[in-house]
Amino acid sequence: MKITERQEQILDRIVNDYINLAQPISSELLEKRHGFKICPATIRIEMQKLTDLDYLYQPHTSAGRIPTDKGFRFFVNRLLEEESLEAPDKKFRKEIQQIEKEVEDSLKFFQKITKILASTSSNLVLSYLFDEKIFWKEGWKETLAEPEFENIDIVSEFTEMVDNLEENIKDFCRGDFGEIKISIGRENPRFLKTKKFSIISSTCHFPKKRKGMIAILGPKRMEYPKNISLINSIVKILEKI
Repeated sequence: MKITERQEQILDRIVNDYINLAQPISSELLEKRHGFKICPATIRIEMQKLTDLDYLYQPHTSAGRIPTDKGFRFFVNRLLEEESLEAPDKKFRKEIQQIEKEVEDSLKFFQKITKILASTSSNLVLSYLFDEKIFWKEGWKETLAEPEFENIDIVSEFTEMVDNLEENIKDFCRGDFGEIKISIGRENPRFLKTKKFSIISSTCHFPKKRKGMIAILGPKRMEYPKNISLINSIVKILEKI
């Protein structure tokens, strides 16, 4: 069932606010932050319709709403359709340009690319070189600082997902070379054994035509506009080296 334009706007704002605030979004908060020209009661009705359609869910009766996997997917698809992705900041571009000078040391280049991407995205970044069978991970500290990881069970599930990804890297990287893949929650392959996190990834060529993969991993509440743009930018930069 297709949702209305007003429902699309409300859902888009809820996902954005949830990403930024890490809390359920109420109709009152939505009205206060965005000044919809409709009353909170009408917003609540629209939010209930979106809940009935599985775009949102309500953690408990008195709480606001949180996006479901379907809600996040709607948000991401709109980003991709409208190409309304954030451009990488100047610091990121400068750091990438700086390490291009070190391209002769391909392993050092590989490590630095991973570290810069982790620092800019504030998520865990995993890179892999297929020929050498080398993994590199950066960003544990930034990722585990997110509120989702205050629960030790969530930390354990996340680390297990990373281990499963490494063990099944060839299966995960199947598909068109250079294509950006976005897996949200239940969209993740079964071998990852989790539905709680999201992964943005792409296969790519590192210096000296070495085939590799780079991925950003984090909570479903990750900053999709920025992270998709960062992966896209890295892949395009690597194509030119």
